[in-house]
Amino acid sequence: MLEGAIKSFCFIMIISFLVSCSNQKEKNMSSGENKEPLIIGVYAESDEELSAVGYMVKSIRNFGGKLQNAPIWVFVPSDFAILMEQVRAKFQNLPGIEVFQCEIPKDSRAYNYAGKTFASGEAERMAAGKAKVLVWLDSDTIFLNEPVELLLPDGILLGYRPIMHNRSGTLYGREPIPFWKQVYNVLGIEEGKFFPMTTAVDRVDVNPYFNAGIIAVRPEAGILTKWGKDFKRLCNDSVLAEMCRENVTWRIFLHQAALVGGVLNTIERQQMAELPDKYNYPLFFDRMFGADRPYNDISDAITIRYEYFFRKPDSGWEKELVGDPIRIKWLKDNLEPNKVNIGSGE
Repeated sequence: MLEGAIKSFCFIMIISFLVSCSNQKEKNMSSGENKEPLIIGVYAESDEELSAVGYMVKSIRNFGGKLQNAPIWVFVPSDFAILMEQVRAKFQNLPGIEVFQCEIPKDSRAYNYAGKTFASGEAERMAAGKAKVLVWLDSDTIFLNEPVELLLPDGILLGYRPIMHNRSGTLYGREPIPFWKQVYNVLGIEEGKFFPMTTAVDRVDVNPYFNAGIIAVRPEAGILTKWGKDFKRLCNDSVLAEMCRENVTWRIFLHQAALVGGVLNTIERQQMAELPDKYNYPLFFDRMFGADRPYNDISDAITIRYEYFFRKPDSGWEKELVGDPIRIKWLKDNLEPNKVNIGSGE
């Protein structure tokens, strides 16, 4: 009888142990311990942009430190002119990359950069439950150091950079121009949600205007999904459609205007964090778009943006750069004389 009692006791202890392990595993999963620290998402709709993504991947694999092996998801339109086999072949020698197709509404394609608003939402839905942070980047992004600030601290749902310079925004505290009045009206953005945001290059305070080239989000917050929905709402507004026909700048940046609604109507100010200016550093911005100082010092840069500079780079540009010679040589060896995607400057 004693032997039977001992066996029963041991059986109960084993079952209790297994249940405890199972509960702990579920707890770990719910707390995010099994999630990727971050996943990088990027959209490409041309062969040039695919090439740019390749340089981005190579850069983080070289200089990303502990995050050098972060998974990278590349999204292309479902009707992409290049065969998917060819797209995947471009990245076959670069590990950790997956390529996905996504639907881009045809009635939105008249607007610049429409595709990435919808692709980012698809990436966000896929990343929910898989990644603690999704980082959405423009293809002309290069990593030069470990991007630790992209690992958002607890309680922060968005890491952002402001626009580079004020080409189409509203100065903080001023009456919005008609374009922004209509954007705020269509998206239901209330004035009480405004706060001053200092532009990265010309250093003026504008109403919230987030740079769409680098966005770090908690996928479960739904910010990027809301971005695509808001962009479609703006596209379908007849007043804004007429404004964008008359003003090319508004047409170019309608996607970025939609991001304001995606953020302000989804999360609170205290859930946002501005990333340091060593992120999204605008390499040679002064030469391409004008600025009161040169942008040639990459000493502290974590990520840089190069827009269209390397389509026809100035001779000897690398000699003007300030920073680590190894990284300058990497830029020289990888980005010149390749053709890369054209940027917008905002």
